Amino acid sequence: MKLGILGGGQLGRMMALAAAPLDIHCRVWEPEASACAQHYAEHLQKSYDDNAATQSFLQGLNACTYEFENLPAPLIETLQSRIGVNPPPLAITTSQDRLLEKAFFHKLGIATAAYRAVNSQQELESAVAAVGLPAVLKTCRLGYDGKGQTILRQHSDIASAWQQLGGVPLILEGFVKFQREVSQVAVRSKDGDIRFYALSENVHRQGILHSSIAKPQDALSQQAQQATRKVMEALDYVGVICVEFFDVDGQLVANEYAPRVHNSGHWTIEGAETSQFENHVRAVCGLPLGSTATRGFVAMLNIIGSHPDTKKVCAIAGAHLHLYGKSEKPGRKLGHITLRADEAASLEQLLALAKSHINDG
Repeated sequence: MKLGILGGGQLGRMMALAAAPLDIHCRVWEPEASACAQHYAEHLQKSYDDNAATQSFLQGLNACTYEFENLPAPLIETLQSRIGVNPPPLAITTSQDRLLEKAFFHKLGIATAAYRAVNSQQELESAVAAVGLPAVLKTCRLGYDGKGQTILRQHSDIASAWQQLGGVPLILEGFVKFQREVSQVAVRSKDGDIRFYALSENVHRQGILHSSIAKPQDALSQQAQQATRKVMEALDYVGVICVEFFDVDGQLVANEYAPRVHNSGHWTIEGAETSQFENHVRAVCGLPLGSTATRGFVAMLNIIGSHPDTKKVCAIAGAHLHLYGKSEKPGRKLGHITLRADEAASLEQLLALAKSHINDG
């Protein structure tokens, strides 16, 4: 069997690694020559608007998926008509636009921050009056890892915020006073079987995920699973999804969803019976899903900006190092460390030790 993956970054790389034991071979379509997935998958290095490349990509494929959602709509439509794409195109188009995404959550009865559409400085003034300050002004499309957004703390910030981001469709979101950020990673098969991973408690720094801790017994697990189930069933979803939430005094407020495998689920490689990557491959290829049960106490720590000393990390009992084969650059995700322990206290000690060996840059 051959699986086609749009995108050739670390998520595609880890999908290909998970597919190999199932004797599923992967082809990634990635315009960049430095695609880190190419070491474990066939690499089609063509622009996404190269129509002739579509046939090359489709040759011999049995299924098609993607590792990031900012893909051209015409390409997705073509692939959907030729072979089918999972997760389904509606999941991509909804998540690509923050305004559509917020409206989608509201339609399902899932709480979000207060928000308003913004297409002019005058509309921004009105949105601030309605939503209040502080607030976050974001581009509706293409923002990630803290990019494409700015914070408004006082009325005098409006003009500079508009100057920074204006000219494209925007959304103003009210600040949510939350205690923590959590995410629910789940998977749905072609026949509608849904499995949930343990809720992840996440810490972000400068808009980039820094660490995630699996919380199998979290009091908000049922809330998160109910909301995520609504999203998956409404989209007739196939594959892995991640829904991010704010915990506000014990009530979950949805932030966004990612229609793909997700950074906050990387701990599942060693920390769950079946990783998010293997279950995604299973789902989109029509195979039965594997168990999502958590194995012990587990956390994930991102490696950002510069590489750690491999020997020091590998010397930590319970640590599993994953490097993505990428060059160092400030803010770039270069890898992650999964940490497993038999007791919660031991996991905290492992996290502290692992953090001492990495640069947070």
